[in-house]
Amino acid sequence: MSMFQLALQNVKSSMKNYLTLILSLAFTILVFLNFQNIVFSDVLAVLGRHNQEYTNILVETISVVLGCFMFFFTGYATNVFLTRRKKEIGIYIFMGLGNEKIGRLYMIEMTLVGLATLFAGTGSGILFTQLFQMILLSISDISVDIGFHFSWQSLLITCAFFLTIYLFYVCKGYVNIVRSSVLSLVSASRQNEYVHTRCGILVFKAVLGAGLTGAGYYLAIRKGGQEVMANVLMATILVICGVYFLFGGFLPLCFQGLAAKKTFLYRRQRCLWVSQLIFRMKKNYRTYAMVCVLMICSVTALSTSFAMKLRYDNITHFRNTYTYQLLSDQPDLDKKAEKAIEAQNDISFHTKIRMLSIMEAESENSYALVPYSGLKQLAEDAGLEFDADTLQDDETVKLEHLYLLSLLTDRTDITVTMHGKDYRQVTAVNVPYLGYLQESMTFYLVSDREFERLTPSGTTLYIYSYRIKDIYNFRASLKELDTLVSDTPQNYTGRIVSDPQSSDIEWIRIFYSLGIFMFLVFVMAGGCILLMKIINDAYEEQARYSVLQKMGFDYKTLKKSVSMELSMAYLLPFLIMIVSSYFSVHALENMMYTSLLSVWLVSIGVIFVLFFFCYRISVRIYLGNAMPYGRRLYG
Repeated sequence: MSMFQLALQNVKSSMKNYLTLILSLAFTILVFLNFQNIVFSDVLAVLGRHNQEYTNILVETISVVLGCFMFFFTGYATNVFLTRRKKEIGIYIFMGLGNEKIGRLYMIEMTLVGLATLFAGTGSGILFTQLFQMILLSISDISVDIGFHFSWQSLLITCAFFLTIYLFYVCKGYVNIVRSSVLSLVSASRQNEYVHTRCGILVFKAVLGAGLTGAGYYLAIRKGGQEVMANVLMATILVICGVYFLFGGFLPLCFQGLAAKKTFLYRRQRCLWVSQLIFRMKKNYRTYAMVCVLMICSVTALSTSFAMKLRYDNITHFRNTYTYQLLSDQPDLDKKAEKAIEAQNDISFHTKIRMLSIMEAESENSYALVPYSGLKQLAEDAGLEFDADTLQDDETVKLEHLYLLSLLTDRTDITVTMHGKDYRQVTAVNVPYLGYLQESMTFYLVSDREFERLTPSGTTLYIYSYRIKDIYNFRASLKELDTLVSDTPQNYTGRIVSDPQSSDIEWIRIFYSLGIFMFLVFVMAGGCILLMKIINDAYEEQARYSVLQKMGFDYKTLKKSVSMELSMAYLLPFLIMIVSSYFSVHALENMMYTSLLSVWLVSIGVIFVLFFFCYRISVRIYLGNAMPYGRRLYG
């Protein structure tokens, strides 16, 4: 039998074990291929050049993140399966094969698996290209006619990228086998992440993990100014390190404490799985920490995409609060403007407010002021909320527009200097009182008395704002309104019109869809990592469960023990992920000024369903591998 035939036979006999690796990597290839296809095809040309450029940059950035994830995920998966096969490979030495031949056998076998994975991933990626685009645009709420847009360049990039990564780890495995001794090959399945840890070291890790995660949580939700981004970055690093030490020290220490209590350990046969769980926690803590961090990233990615989508909707609503706006130095322009608009359209409501434009020559600082009573009346006319308390003469409120992402999470008790006087900014609001003008100018709300005091220091202008019933018929009144536009010393009047179908931030809707796909990729990867690790551990437990069965424990009792042990393997990362993701989502809420509680709950629910599904599969496979004849002999 040739080496190729032997490798092919090994792949066929071990296909159940390789299936998890093939499916998980194939799904990642499918998503990566379709992301690349978005960049190199013209499917998003309908968004316009500006939005398409932003979308391509966004997709390329996500592709880099996905590529880094594929690199580490492929390395982890191939290493798990290499460890599992080493004992079997080591047996070939006793059959007369040398390390180099065994290494070549491994390379052929893994190359066949890699080609199968690549074929499955690219084949399904090409097959579902149009469906992927339909789902992407449907979630983004972009209505276009979709044809089959596929770029062969994206296929070549995907194949080259995956094969480079995969062959790198295959060659690494080959070198590992060639340099391994017979003893290390035979006992490889018992070599794992576990090292004997003293109780003092566990206590140190537990305290360090609790301290790092606590500090990370604090920085994540701490409000502030420009330092917020640095806080978020530091919080991310601290939480990742903290999660690592929690699994490496805090959780094993907690279970060791429970195991020391005999009243707990010997009730309900907990002795069968608690001690094994402590060993598993010490052995696989890096894996659990990695899965937990992946889940935190997945929830954060989904929350970010939803937050951006909500912000897009709010910005669109903000810009379209008024259909027409006139900025003029004429105090009696409202009747003429109403007549010009009503010639072609019906007006839903209109507002008028006096503003003061100030330009400070020394600091070259320009801003505009509006009086408290005037803005209150405007809010009533436009049907907008107005809950600002009456201002003192040394107080101000900043009228802001909506930002995609704000680094200022604390906007109270800020000192603002205007015309040589310090004012205390009591708050900042982003209600669209002044529509599109609120985006292009810096507005402050001051008391009526302070507005009148500062009037000689600036230029008095009037803002006339109109909303028509059919906002899509806005062009019909443009010609009449243009007759009012003037730029003379006697009459300055400018016009602003809002086109509801025009937007320079359409790329956010694509970001929303891509965030959902990234969430699914990370969640599925986390479930697959735990599943692969548990399958690998099951083979190590055959001797242990064989002894337990000979001691008289029936299959039903051992199955219950396995179920409890594996449930902890999924539950512990899940619980820590819930707490950590809550703080990351809360930090997003502070920066995006929106509530994401429902998104957080939905993402938690999706992860729970997937983990429960993987848990049920894990129990079934674990029992089949650890006790292959248990049901028949001891059921």
